[in-house]
Amino acid sequence: PVKNKTFVKLVLSNADFAFSFYKLVASEAMDQNIFFSPISISTSFAMLALGAKSVTLTQILEGLAFNLKKIQEQEIHDSFFQLLHMLNRSDSEFQLSLGNALFIEETLKPVQKFLDDVKSFYESEVFSSDFNNSVGAENQINSYIEEKTNGKIFKLVENLDPLTAMVLVNYVFFKAHWEKPFSTTHTKQEDFFVDQKTSVRVDMMYRKGYYRNYFDEELSCWLVQIPYNGDVVALFVLPNEGKMKQVEDALFKKTVSKWEKFLQ
Repeated sequence: PVKNKTFVKLVLSNADFAFSFYKLVASEAMDQNIFFSPISISTSFAMLALGAKSVTLTQILEGLAFNLKKIQEQEIHDSFFQLLHMLNRSDSEFQLSLGNALFIEETLKPVQKFLDDVKSFYESEVFSSDFNNSVGAENQINSYIEEKTNGKIFKLVENLDPLTAMVLVNYVFFKAHWEKPFSTTHTKQEDFFVDQKTSVRVDMMYRKGYYRNYFDEELSCWLVQIPYNGDVVALFVLPNEGKMKQVEDALFKKTVSKWEKFLQ
C-alpha cells in the first residue's frame, strides 16, 4: 500500500535508477548476461549517505536518481524504512528477506549517530572486523551472508585487501511457490540461445495453461506474467528476434506502467 506522497517519490526515483543503471551496464556488457538487484544498490548507497556530507552526499543521492529539490534527505531515509518493512515478509505463502550489514575495521570508531541511524532506518547490523587477518574477515562476512540466504550464497567475498576499511554488503533471499506448479515430469532439455552463434542445453519447464500476456506491437515483444502464491508475480519480457536493443532503449517507468495496465 502507498503510504504517502514522499513514499511515491522514492518508488519513482528507484525505478528511474533501475532503468538507467540497466542501460549503462547493458551498453558495456553487450555479450554478457546481466543480473542485479536495483533495490539492493539503492538501499546500500542511501544507507552509506548517512555517513556523508557536502558534495559527496549530494553525488550519492543524485546518483540514485533523487531530485533533491523535490525530496529532502530525511524523507529519503524515512521512505526506505517504510519500503524495507513492506518488502520483508515471511509467511506460509512466500519468504522475502532483504537487508544490509557493515563490517568495519576494528581500529576505526564511526560516529555513534551514524551507527544508530543505519540500524534505525535500514535495520543494518554493524560488525567489527580485523581486515589484517584477511581469511578471518572473509570467513566472518561469508558466514553471515550464508546464514541470511539460507546457504544459497556461501562465498560472497575473497582475497580481501588487508588495507580495507569497510565492507558494505546487501543480501536478498526470495523463496516462493508457483501458484500453478510446473510438473517435473514435463521438464526436458532444450537449446537456450546465449547469442546468435552460441546455444547451450538446459532444463526447460513446461506447463499448459492460461497466463496473462500481452504483445507490445510498438516494441515487438511479448509480456508474460506468471504468479506465485501470495501477491507476487514474475514478469517476463520476450523480445522478438533482433528486437532486444529496441526493447532495452524503451525501458522507462511509463513503458512498464503501460505493460501493467494491459496485463491487468
